[in-house]
Amino acid sequence: MAVTLTNELGSIRIAEEALSAVAGYAARECYGIVGVAARSVPDGIAELLGLENVHRGVEVRLEDDVIVVNLFVMVEYGVNIFQVARNVMQQVKHRLEQISGLEVGQINVHVQGVRVGEGDRRRRHSESSTRRV
Repeated sequence: MAVTLTNELGSIRIAEEALSAVAGYAARECYGIVGVAARSVPDGIAELLGLENVHRGVEVRLEDDVIVVNLFVMVEYGVNIFQVARNVMQQVKHRLEQISGLEVGQINVHVQGVRVGEGDRRRRHSESSTRRV
């Protein structure tokens, strides 16, 4: 389904997939975000989506000429999840309003998982090795 805007000159149709991609790319630029994850996680394992599938981790709908976004992300281990989600909300709102000209009413950030970086794994492994000695 597309978002349709009508004015005195005609109408503009924006595919929800296009808005989803914009929201997904904007979220990926935020500090602490590893990437956009798949919307449904039936088995409890979040799937990190590549750049070509970013729109699959974002749900966009129009309610009374206001955009509502549900964004599914994965964050880096050790970051303040609340602050990262807040930054994502501000960044996505700014980008969508700038590009579409529509008002963004609500952005819901769903943290699907936390990724432990390679440096964190090595540090924990060396700490556990040290404890055994």
